[in-house]
Amino acid sequence: MAAPKTPAARKKFRDREMELLLDLSRKVAEARNLDNVLQTIVATAASETHSDRGTLFLNDERTGELYSRVTQGGRICEIRILNNEGIAGHVFTTGQSLIVADPYQDQRFNSAVDLKTGYVTRSLMAAPIRVRGTVIGVLEMVNCEKGRFDPSDLRLLEAITVQTASTLNSMQLMERMKAARDQEMRFLKLVSDITRELDLGAMLAKIVGEAARILSADRATVFLHDEKRKELFSRVATGGAIGEIRMPDHVGIAGAVFTSKQSINIPYAYADLRFNPAFDKRTGYFTQSILCAPILTEAGRIIGVTQVLNKRGGPFTDEDEARLRAFTAQLAISLENARLFDDVQNVKNYNESMLQSMSNGVVTLDEEGRIHTCNQAGLRILRVRPEAILMQTAAQFFGDANSWVLDRIKVVDETLQSDAIVDADMIVAGEKVSVNLSVLPLMSQEENRVRKRLGTLLMIEDISSEKRMKSTMSRYMDPGVAAQLLAGGEEILGGKTVTATVLFADIRGFTTLTEELGPHATVSLLNEYFSIMVEVITKQGGMLDKFIGDAIMAAFGLPVAHDDDEDRAVRAAIGMVNALGLWNAERTAAGKAAVNIGIGLNTDSVVSGNIGSPRRMDYTIIGDGVNLASRLEGACKEYAARILISENTYKRLRGTYRAREIDSVLVKGKRQPVAVYEVLDYHTPETFPNLMEAVNYWNSGLKYYRLGDWDRAIRAFREAAAINVNDKLPPMYIQRCQHLMENPPGEDWTGVWVMKTK
Repeated sequence: MAAPKTPAARKKFRDREMELLLDLSRKVAEARNLDNVLQTIVATAASETHSDRGTLFLNDERTGELYSRVTQGGRICEIRILNNEGIAGHVFTTGQSLIVADPYQDQRFNSAVDLKTGYVTRSLMAAPIRVRGTVIGVLEMVNCEKGRFDPSDLRLLEAITVQTASTLNSMQLMERMKAARDQEMRFLKLVSDITRELDLGAMLAKIVGEAARILSADRATVFLHDEKRKELFSRVATGGAIGEIRMPDHVGIAGAVFTSKQSINIPYAYADLRFNPAFDKRTGYFTQSILCAPILTEAGRIIGVTQVLNKRGGPFTDEDEARLRAFTAQLAISLENARLFDDVQNVKNYNESMLQSMSNGVVTLDEEGRIHTCNQAGLRILRVRPEAILMQTAAQFFGDANSWVLDRIKVVDETLQSDAIVDADMIVAGEKVSVNLSVLPLMSQEENRVRKRLGTLLMIEDISSEKRMKSTMSRYMDPGVAAQLLAGGEEILGGKTVTATVLFADIRGFTTLTEELGPHATVSLLNEYFSIMVEVITKQGGMLDKFIGDAIMAAFGLPVAHDDDEDRAVRAAIGMVNALGLWNAERTAAGKAAVNIGIGLNTDSVVSGNIGSPRRMDYTIIGDGVNLASRLEGACKEYAARILISENTYKRLRGTYRAREIDSVLVKGKRQPVAVYEVLDYHTPETFPNLMEAVNYWNSGLKYYRLGDWDRAIRAFREAAAINVNDKLPPMYIQRCQHLMENPPGEDWTGVWVMKTK
């Protein structure tokens, strides 16, 4: 709506503008909710300023973010940015309207959205939305149909913000009130749901999930107190750790809260001496802010603590602390009941397990330590007749040869706590027998709150045959497969489709190495190399599939799947490179040549099972997922990389790793390109100085490379190369860019690189 020059035309223009604003006010007043208001304002502003599209950002004071809402797939989606970033952030913080004629030349403009969507922003204007002098949002218009926005367009946009600001503010407050009410109702429903739960693991999972959600935290953990061990333990933690974590009840932030019964709110974890960064170093997670509150019963007894980490949008507030304390207070009784139920279930399960194991040897001792009973399985395992064991003392029967059994009995008699040892050697009739031994106290029923000790029970399981068989089978197949076959081999015979992460590792320049070493030294080298690598793979729960010459093929997720098989595979690859470094140090010190390897990882559906003939079968995996892992291992040579993983694996990772996307490639035999990432966690500051700074330059170069901006790409790659002259990837891409400058790829350029070799 361009401003006219004559007085009559200007009056008509003002009348038209007034009519527009009044009509807009009417439409906004009739809107049912904030989403309708936003859509009405943006649509009107875009139409009247002849804009291709527009966005209305509102400020979220709790998170320090600007948010807008768009319709995608029939539902409203929310987009958020920090309120000091981009053009909108500049207008919000300064309170000044502006017109940007060429956004790509403006440093404040964030081109990431254009890069992601393919949309090109040619011109832009934005105006702040004020209520009583306070900026509450920004109205932004993009791509004027007449070419560029002029001051009259901006004045109209400002008039629209003035006309609608109060309504927007009211609608935003109403929405917040409704959200607070809905959150309170959800809170009451959650407490109701949790209090009905008796399973401790399920209850903890619900608590940590909701605690992280209501406080906008990255992850949460509930630590309960083990009075017997004087420890805090956790079974569930959102976003990462799996299994039980234990620590002394006075250690760390959680220990400080438990001992003091006072909440602790730490805005910067690494600035607090009570914070132990060891867990971050081990997992790659970065802890920024911590809020930890005690879990207190109505009587004031502390039974644990709740800890939440890394609030999105800034540190935790006093309001967050109050909400967390109120939340845990509502759940304290339920948690205590669930713990008691869990203890009862453990005893019940233990007793049932014992009853089911009556085929094992059972020996009972009376109060004086004499052997009172021994079942048939016990007589068979101990190779004695009843008269040779019954009514003898434990010391007489087990004697010096099995004195460790007497030590276990003594500990159980003194502590009245059961004890167990697995895979122990027992001397029976002069021969060594492998056994699992459980020792339990026999107690009378509770009477007047006094329980009396009646004796001791020994349960003996002979595992000698199974141990010998498993040891033999494990020499010819993966130990996990051997265990499955022994547990019921017919169940895993045949093929099935499963999701697994496949690992290929290969020695570089092996042919040259064998020519230098000769046959005997080559076999010795491979045996030593395979021993080191297989140890790393099996330690992470991987299955060794086969050796292919000097190559290793392994899988994670077979024969037993885990929730974090992709992370296990990546940790195994990192461990292999680190172990290789230590081995190479020994080799070079002895005057031997160092060994170099490349590793490829891919996660996909594969077919696993026995393949072969009725006379000779091999348990293995096949499929495109296997082939891609092999291709990535080969691609390590082209990209001068140690570890390459596909986007299929990268997107499934739960942990945080130092990785960079290095290419989007079309491998031989595939129609769709796949993104390839290089894992860099094995590097040290000496082998890759200023790694993250170099990665940032690299990412910038890759972005311009895919946009076809060869000059900017080359500059960014040169910056990355200057940081680490040993990084071969930036020089390779510089050559690519120079080649593409001389041989332009055409308008259909997408940055996909076609691999010509397998």
